[in-house]
Amino acid sequence: MTDLYKPLCSLKEGHWFKLICGASFQHLPAVRNLTLAYTLAGVDCIDVAADPAVIAAAQEALAVADSLASDAQQRGFAYQSRPWLMVSLNDGEDPHFRKAEFNPEVCPVACPRPCEKICPAQAIVFDRDRNTFSGVVQDLCYGCGRCLPICPSDLIYTRAYVSTPGAIAPLALSRVDALEIHTQIGRITEFKRLWQAIKPWLNRLKLIAISCPDGDGMIEYLWNLHNIIKPLPCPLIWQTDGRPMSGDIGDGTTLAAIKLGQKVLAAGLPGYVQLAGGTNDYTVAKLKAIGLIKGSGVRGQRSEKANNSKSKVTSRSSLLAPRSSISGIAYGSYARVLLSPILEQLEQKSMNQSTVVPSLRLEDNRELLWQAVKLANSLVSQLKSV
Repeated sequence: MTDLYKPLCSLKEGHWFKLICGASFQHLPAVRNLTLAYTLAGVDCIDVAADPAVIAAAQEALAVADSLASDAQQRGFAYQSRPWLMVSLNDGEDPHFRKAEFNPEVCPVACPRPCEKICPAQAIVFDRDRNTFSGVVQDLCYGCGRCLPICPSDLIYTRAYVSTPGAIAPLALSRVDALEIHTQIGRITEFKRLWQAIKPWLNRLKLIAISCPDGDGMIEYLWNLHNIIKPLPCPLIWQTDGRPMSGDIGDGTTLAAIKLGQKVLAAGLPGYVQLAGGTNDYTVAKLKAIGLIKGSGVRGQRSEKANNSKSKVTSRSSLLAPRSSISGIAYGSYARVLLSPILEQLEQKSMNQSTVVPSLRLEDNRELLWQAVKLANSLVSQLKSV
């Protein structure tokens, strides 16, 4: 492992930016366009569903980004090289791995449809005349669960699923750079089972991330996981999933992610700490204010000085050493919603086209493309300019 990897440099320097498309998000045009826009804005990692079609859509976007690299750089965007492509697996039930479902035929005619209004992915649709589709658009739903408590008739439920690595590994892990494992406190047996299935593929991967929500005994659980997976041939990220899939709700949601990040940092676990779950436009400013990001306070300055005193040769032990500041941030629902006005315009323009096969590819409309990259850059640059 060397410093030639730009994403790894970002981790070490404390400005790693990951885009979360969603472990259950399978809308191919959206995945492709989000990947393209955020790649040109300079992200380090794109996290997508472990679905061969979704992976292929993201890879197509990465290839397009390569062809637009010089144009992006001339416009002042931070794109330098391809971000790492990551997929997520789970060792048990997890809110990131589920879909909402309901039967629209039993919905009361007079219902005001609050589920349709609250869905951030616009995955719930109703055709009043029942001439086309009504219900949950499965490819768009990413399992946030906001529709569940708001249904007046309590008709919405979720369908959860657990990864089957034996089937997924040959199709997914051989085509990506990184893997994230979603687990929860108390699932040691399940984690071990998943880890044994993953081990044959470890040498192909550049990064492993572990995501776990907070709870009693969390730090002890994470230490147990570390003992199971060591030694690793690649860097390790602890993803602090503060308030999952909520970053677009409001500024306050990021506080849970930061609080959990502080807790994991204090534990001194080997590896990097990256925030997720409720991250948004407020996250970087808050981290700066409390000195949890490099270059923004006493703690960050101390870490910077220590790094500068060490050799530039990267060893496995240095990659896994405990950190004193947050190494990166992952953005999911907020990052997607930020670009939704542009993607909606693209869809509308595609519907108005007279061609037989209307294009939903962002690169086919350069005006909207660079608007999308500019919006993505407004979020990416907050972290990259620290």
